[in-house]
Amino acid sequence: MIATTTRLGRFPFPFRDDTYRYSTNVEPARVAQETAAGRWGDRILEIDDRYERELAERAEILRKDPTRSASAPHMRAAAWDALVYCLGELAATYPEHMSFSREGRRLRWVNALQGVEVEASFGDDASIPGGPLWFLATQIQEDIALLDQREGALWLDAGVVTFAADWSMGFDTGMRFLEIHGPVPRVHEEKIVSRAQQFMMRMQPNEAYRRTNWTMSVDGRLDTSTETYPEWGPDRVSVAGDDALPERLHLRVEVQHLIRLPHSGAIMFLIRSYLEPLTALAEIPGWAERIGGVLRELPDDMADYKGITRYRHQAADWLLSPAARSRR
Repeated sequence: MIATTTRLGRFPFPFRDDTYRYSTNVEPARVAQETAAGRWGDRILEIDDRYERELAERAEILRKDPTRSASAPHMRAAAWDALVYCLGELAATYPEHMSFSREGRRLRWVNALQGVEVEASFGDDASIPGGPLWFLATQIQEDIALLDQREGALWLDAGVVTFAADWSMGFDTGMRFLEIHGPVPRVHEEKIVSRAQQFMMRMQPNEAYRRTNWTMSVDGRLDTSTETYPEWGPDRVSVAGDDALPERLHLRVEVQHLIRLPHSGAIMFLIRSYLEPLTALAEIPGWAERIGGVLRELPDDMADYKGITRYRHQAADWLLSPAARSRR
């Protein structure tokens, strides 16, 4: 298994101030960010000690609900483009565990962590288990979305998304980028989404950028898609009065990479979700106070959209309390 430093050392802490508002917050990929616990961001694809567990969870989700994977026929070239890009990126980042080579249409992939050796023919879906996107989703912890550019807009036309934060890949497939973000408060009035779309549409082949987003999750649950809301929705209510709230409540941070694929021209949107409980985050000097300040000041409409209204004040109270400070 991959040797890692402490989990918090690679955690993408998202808050630079005691207040938070929506913004494009886009920056170049592969540029390391220093935090009070360590550093993150020096690579596009990250493998950690949850690799095996998260991929097993993804496989089970896809077995139960195949609608988490979707691809329009015109996105076949983009799917193969995404596969080649990501396997090459993995091999370059983890050469001690993985290798990737291409000779003409012939591809060869070795993943020693999984004991996998695959040879495939580029463009031939039958030559690789499950097809290019499905196979890619068995190799990386990131969710994958592919956006096609046409008619002066971006369209979500393919992807494998098993760890959605209160949205649905099956429902959103085929929608325009602006439509997908329709329910998000403030972003249309402030033209954040339209500016983000224009930025992505101007991206050149092989350009890669990233941004972070955050919410909260109870019991470290990765799959909080709308399809499974009956399973996790009630926890938002019950956790508020639970003495174990600091252990149960997790800060969920998404590192979202935006990449213009070099051959198909599609935009690949990679979403990696990191979750850590408040008790662990409080061990890092300044983090509990920063998160508590953000939760306490966050406008009500943004808190409602993130689904944290019922418990955010209780969480802030604990984070700003002597009990949180004593964990350091």
